[in-house]
Amino acid sequence: MKKSFLSLILIFFVASLSADEGMWMLHLLKQQKYPEMKKMGLKLKDYDIYNPNGASIKDAVVQFGGGCTGEVISSQGLVLTNHHCGYGQIQNHSTLENNYLDNGFWAMTKAEELPNPGLTVTFIDKIEDVTVYVKECLQRDKEQDKDGIFFLSPTYLKSIAIARVGAEFLKNNAGTDVEIKPFFDGNQYFMFTKKIYSDVRLVGAPPSSIGKFGADTDNWEWPRHTGDFTLFRIYSDKNGNPAAYSPDNVPLKPKRWLTISTKGVAENDFVMMIGFPGTTHKYYTSWEVAERRDIDNAVRINMRRVRQEAMLNEMLADPQVKIQYASKYSGSTNAYKNAIGTNWAIDLRNFEQVKLEQQNCVLDWALKNNKPQYTQALDKICEIVENRADLRYRNWMLNEGIIRGVEFAGVPVGAANMLITALESNDEDKIEKSTAQLLADYNRFANKDYNREVDKKVGKTMLKEYTKLMSREKQPKYFEVIYSQFNGDVDKFVDYIFEKSIFGSEENLQRFVSGNKNAEVLRTDPMFQFARSVTDEMLSLRTRLSAFDNPFAVARSTYLDGILVMDGANAHFPDANLTMRLTYGQLKGYKPRDAVHYSHQTTLDGVMEKEDPNNWEFVVSDKLKTLYDTKNFGRYALSDGRMPVCFTATTHTTGGNSGSPVMNGKGELIGINFDRNWEGVGGDIQYLPDYQRSIIVDIRYVLFVIDKFAGATHLIDEMEIK
Repeated sequence: MKKSFLSLILIFFVASLSADEGMWMLHLLKQQKYPEMKKMGLKLKDYDIYNPNGASIKDAVVQFGGGCTGEVISSQGLVLTNHHCGYGQIQNHSTLENNYLDNGFWAMTKAEELPNPGLTVTFIDKIEDVTVYVKECLQRDKEQDKDGIFFLSPTYLKSIAIARVGAEFLKNNAGTDVEIKPFFDGNQYFMFTKKIYSDVRLVGAPPSSIGKFGADTDNWEWPRHTGDFTLFRIYSDKNGNPAAYSPDNVPLKPKRWLTISTKGVAENDFVMMIGFPGTTHKYYTSWEVAERRDIDNAVRINMRRVRQEAMLNEMLADPQVKIQYASKYSGSTNAYKNAIGTNWAIDLRNFEQVKLEQQNCVLDWALKNNKPQYTQALDKICEIVENRADLRYRNWMLNEGIIRGVEFAGVPVGAANMLITALESNDEDKIEKSTAQLLADYNRFANKDYNREVDKKVGKTMLKEYTKLMSREKQPKYFEVIYSQFNGDVDKFVDYIFEKSIFGSEENLQRFVSGNKNAEVLRTDPMFQFARSVTDEMLSLRTRLSAFDNPFAVARSTYLDGILVMDGANAHFPDANLTMRLTYGQLKGYKPRDAVHYSHQTTLDGVMEKEDPNNWEFVVSDKLKTLYDTKNFGRYALSDGRMPVCFTATTHTTGGNSGSPVMNGKGELIGINFDRNWEGVGGDIQYLPDYQRSIIVDIRYVLFVIDKFAGATHLIDEMEIK
């Protein structure tokens, strides 16, 4: 009887992987998922997707910047990604006179394409299993590894990656890099050989009324009607090698680019997606699920709501502020809605119980097979989560409420500290250099996207909420001034900071640098004291929390080892960690609640239904309305004459998949992933087959906007379209 029960538990654990669940490693597809993909509609060979010895679809997919995905769609290095992935670059090029956020941007010649310092795209040349190599290195270096952290250390893994290929190889191959990453909490290791290009130019972006249509109201929502795309181009030197920006650089001739299909797809058709998903927590224990819901997400939801309301009021009142704070606001709301959706899913499907059942599978198997280390690992995880709870809450409150919530909390103080030392030692040379750095620090702080009055108003709001929820003795030390000098009046406290600080205004700064500089003024400057105190509290909390990190990492690694030994190394997919993955599924709608059904496809009809000229999130341009009224959709319309905009699929995605190419069974590009539905964000912890959907821009809408709306037909001409 016991044996039968245990068998049922193990079957449940492995079978709990839905057919559409998973973020799979490309080089393991043949062993893991290729047969199932073929049954669902894949028409390609496994080596058409990943081929270490030749060109494959993998070579047309890039990591865009540090946190998005893009795809190469022409033989001239044209890259397609999301509007929100290129939002920072569009914003940087925008002014009141040339507002590309509001009006869009289209380079009609390559000479008009705009460079973006600091932006990179990364190709993955090769993926290798180096588990044996890493474990040999760890054994070799165990005497140096006094804290037992090398097995997850990026620095250590980087050093042995370089040692494996040789520094000479990297030196002789411009733009090439290697990285070893741990998987399953350090039970497997793969090495990625990369080619990184740094001359990436903005080619085209629709206006935000298309690229961000619905903005924050529609974020994480379905039905969706957003043309969330942007075009860039990769440039190389004349030999095709990565090179810093130069007018002499030429468009990259890539190894592979994607063919585009305008034939469309029907509900239940097979689709697949390749991208760089960022972070998932498939292997959370039940205690970590509760911690995520009750501390991390609860704090984030509340503190971001307070900040966003204050920020939005200022943005709506001033067009200049709207430009300055658009990216900050968007970045804040993204994680805010994610946290809300995750908590909803945790409670709806009782993720605590789901993870508890998974733990019990391991515990029962460990008992049967005399593996006490797995039981001990789970006990240790439970103990640590309980013991770190108060510190974790304080850290989340400080991070969300003050560090992220109050801009002047992050004012740079390095130059001020150096100038204090220089003034006290009467070193004229250092005084001059430190003063120059102080001016540079101010300009970095009060940059073009900073508004002093907005910072004051938002800062007051955030400090009131923080001091209300955090007991006085657990606040940063300088916050005692709020009570001792201002009788708890936060408004007066913030006004005092800006009035007295040399960084409180341009006038204050100039008065200080042009007068008799005084070290005591810098030491007692209220904004600097505020920032120093916040930093001190942050470092104190991090230090105290870090004491849990190593034993927690070891316990989790042991627990994951138990899962892999129990089920087999190829039975599961590793949690996302910004490495290249493939996910697949079907085009499919869903039922979010009783008596409601969402179809898988939206059209331009929905854009017009949502139009609200008095709401900046739902403004529709006159040109788009004219194209709609005249049904000037060209070859991009559906068979019934409507213009497709977005669709949904059951693919398993997360942050980092933004911009990922969505392909049909032939490997042809049919859409660009840009979001998930609100009901599905809990899939970062546990996939929800009934609810989880990727939200995707239909490639036909992308082409329609480029062609009919923007008139950038030269870009259409360089693509391969079927």
